[in-house]
Amino acid sequence: MICNEILLRFSKSLGIRNNNDVVVRWSNESKPSLGGISFFIVFIFVSIVYSIIFFEKNIFHDYQYVGLILAGSIAFLMGLADDAYNTKPLAKLAIQIICGLVFVYTGTVLNLFHIFALDALLTIIWVVGIMNSLNMLDNMDGITGTTVFFVLLTCLFSGWLLFNFEIDIWSITVISMIGAVSGFLVYNVNPSKLFMGDAGSQFIGLFVAFFAIKNLWNLGPITQHSSWIGIIITLIVFTPAAADTFTVIINRLKKGKSPMVGGKDHTTHHLVYAGYKDKSVWYIFVGIGFVSTVLALVMITFLRNGIIIPIVFSSLYFLSVFGLLYRNTIKHPIPKRK
Repeated sequence: MICNEILLRFSKSLGIRNNNDVVVRWSNESKPSLGGISFFIVFIFVSIVYSIIFFEKNIFHDYQYVGLILAGSIAFLMGLADDAYNTKPLAKLAIQIICGLVFVYTGTVLNLFHIFALDALLTIIWVVGIMNSLNMLDNMDGITGTTVFFVLLTCLFSGWLLFNFEIDIWSITVISMIGAVSGFLVYNVNPSKLFMGDAGSQFIGLFVAFFAIKNLWNLGPITQHSSWIGIIITLIVFTPAAADTFTVIINRLKKGKSPMVGGKDHTTHHLVYAGYKDKSVWYIFVGIGFVSTVLALVMITFLRNGIIIPIVFSSLYFLSVFGLLYRNTIKHPIPKRK
């Protein structure tokens, strides 16, 4: 909150977006896109403070953590450049792939096929997909921040449930970012004063992609079940982002448009077309995020005891949410301009 308050004081001359960008962005007002800077500041601050307090645990000897710092810095700088200069999509994609390669090189890899080349490729696809998915979801006040809040909350409790509530650099880092996102939402929930910008969506997208691999995707072997169990758990946790991304891709491909081009055709927008206020749409996504977190944690708790029955019901939950949101986009299309 302190970071964001300070950044807002500089916003009159730095970081203003939307001056001539009301076709793609939902908000018609110019607001500073500086919220992502506070995410990165908190992340670096906590890393330094932890290394000072627990100096006997040299976190910079941990390849995975070094990989997170390196890839996070690359993602943040790329997003910051995009906020300032609107970089080309192919350049962004190349840097996102580099971030995925950093994860692979430093040992953060999805364990699905148990064949390194395939798992490495899937890891890169996952990183690129989440970074773009959360960037696409950042289309209305409070939506992406709220989604990330619940994803990180699930990752935190998942790690604690599986590793007996151990307090280490990983849990402290997740807690710090939950705090950072909460401090951002104070300024981002409708009516917002601040956007996270690409610097925020790219960094936080990479951050949640990392901890989803660590505390969600790779749960199968830890709980003595098939590696595919992790896919279902991850899908449930990312229900708001996944449902929106799948809906946008399907609708745009049906119209012969590129899925990567921005527009006011997201599930959030169509809820407004259906008659909901912006704040009401945020409440809907809060509800979806909360239920997703509860279901995922219930699934993980049962998996610890060798029970996989809740997996079926949770899968139906995702399909139901996706089906309702997708149906709403068909029932309430974009209004034709007069």
